[in-house]
Amino acid sequence: MSHDHNHDHDHSELPEIELRVRALETLLTDKGYIDPPALDELIETYETRIGPKNGAMVVAKTWTDADYHARLMADATAAIAELGFTGRQGEHMVAVENTASTHNMVVCTLCSCYPWTVLGLPPVWYKSAPYRSRAVRDPRGVLAEFNVSLPEDTEIKVWDSTAEVRYLVIPQRPEGTEGWSEEKLAELVTRDSMIGTGLALAPSELEDVA
Repeated sequence: MSHDHNHDHDHSELPEIELRVRALETLLTDKGYIDPPALDELIETYETRIGPKNGAMVVAKTWTDADYHARLMADATAAIAELGFTGRQGEHMVAVENTASTHNMVVCTLCSCYPWTVLGLPPVWYKSAPYRSRAVRDPRGVLAEFNVSLPEDTEIKVWDSTAEVRYLVIPQRPEGTEGWSEEKLAELVTRDSMIGTGLALAPSELEDVA
């Protein structure tokens, strides 16, 4: 894992920007232009449901199409662009694949570099200082807090995103999904499973969600 950051933004500005955003939100709320609960619901929807659907489609195609899988692992940016997902925060993508012996997890130790084109908005916890520091020092402990328990002999690789490179975790395909369509497989892929703080849903879990 590399910590050689060359971010294209000034981290010292982050607190000031956050204060400005909060001040603007307060002003708009006081004037009745926005409804904070409705805004929170909209952001949550994009963070957890709408945004990550792009990445889920990439993962599902990777699971079912060997040729696409090879292209993705060789040049993730180009392979993702094949499906129409391009733009800022997704210019330089790298795909890392979970296996029976290896689990990958993504963090940005200095701020919150995140692949918006495939995962939507970053969750609040991804941007938090505790996650950014502990993901590197104690990845197994962090995973436990996300209710992810891995065998002791599983190697955990932590990838540090930068402004130049962002990562997409390809979770393991759940058992019992042979013959499933890409559309149905995509329903098993969660945002957290593509960050590495979760696993793809089992077919029985999908039934529970439905």
